[in-house]
Amino acid sequence: MDFSLSEEHLMIRDAARDFAKTELLPGVIERDNKQEFPAEQVKKMGELGFLGMMVDPQYGGGGMDTISYVLAMEELSKIDASSSVIVSVNNSLVCYGIQAYGTEEQKQKYLTKLATGESIGAFCLSEPEAGSDATSQRTTAIDMGDHYLLNGTKNWITNGGTADYYLVIAQTDKEKKHRGINAFIVEKTWEGFEVGPKEDKLGIRGSDTHTLNFNDVKVPKENRIGEDGFGFKFAMKTLSGGRIGIAAQALGIASGAYEMARDYSKIRKAFGTEICNHQAIAFKLADMHTKIEAARHLIMKAAWDKDQGNNYDMSSALAKLYASQVAMEVTVEAVQIHGGNGFVKEYHVERLMRDAKITQIYEGTSEVQKIVISRGLLRD
Repeated sequence: MDFSLSEEHLMIRDAARDFAKTELLPGVIERDNKQEFPAEQVKKMGELGFLGMMVDPQYGGGGMDTISYVLAMEELSKIDASSSVIVSVNNSLVCYGIQAYGTEEQKQKYLTKLATGESIGAFCLSEPEAGSDATSQRTTAIDMGDHYLLNGTKNWITNGGTADYYLVIAQTDKEKKHRGINAFIVEKTWEGFEVGPKEDKLGIRGSDTHTLNFNDVKVPKENRIGEDGFGFKFAMKTLSGGRIGIAAQALGIASGAYEMARDYSKIRKAFGTEICNHQAIAFKLADMHTKIEAARHLIMKAAWDKDQGNNYDMSSALAKLYASQVAMEVTVEAVQIHGGNGFVKEYHVERLMRDAKITQIYEGTSEVQKIVISRGLLRD
């Protein structure tokens, strides 16, 4: 076991940390209040290579490993989880899905633009009645010979209104159940595609979350990913990697809140001394730090598994389940340590607490992670 980071890893971490402080921090509270998409910041993240970190350089990506990606996600998420989820979706779900399972033509046409940030991607699995139960797809893709006819509704889609390309999961043959599901690359400009209203969310309010409607959208056969019926397997494999990204986001939210609480405890005085000198606060900080370190090790193990070519279904589920739990616990304590100041926006921790909750929901709820973990445990 080697717990040290390479020089390249440290450079990537530091670059993400500097970007978060100089580019994401200014205006982050205002963007949260106004539900404003960080368009300028996303453009700069694309230019710096954050939107295609693990994509092969021949397609315009950085060719980095998953550990590099996790390090960058943590640093970005410490400051602005609304921006980091854009990075997560574009890297873990969209770019990964096309690179791992797409045709060479699909990679040349779509992946090259997504990896450089010239275009943004979205992953469309959830529906009004098919969130955690991904097998119950109501969106249909009827085979019309040279194309599919796509009809249905997808909701809670990150980058829903700003994406250029959408990976859409749809049912082609209901009789085959999950074996009749396919995945398609859909372009925003195609006739019949409609972006619904933006969701008014508790947290990650700067991210672009919409309902999408597909009304007789013609999808060329060459835009199907993989063989006929591969869609469900594609979604599950892609989500396993996505869970590593969201676990890293949760870790960043927790780390950011902890660092703010620790620093605040060193300057806030009560009963004649800084509050960090009171055991009640010092022990909170100790517990917060311990949980964060435990979450970090689970996440690094999952990232290492992915980089080594090991099966990472279990390790990614473990990492996301625990890291998202830690994010909630640590941010609540950070607000408590700040006292009354923790309840007002200018101190940031209330926003991090609101942002933390979604990490227990998207890319599979905590309950779904427990299903994945328990099945893995009982399979042997």
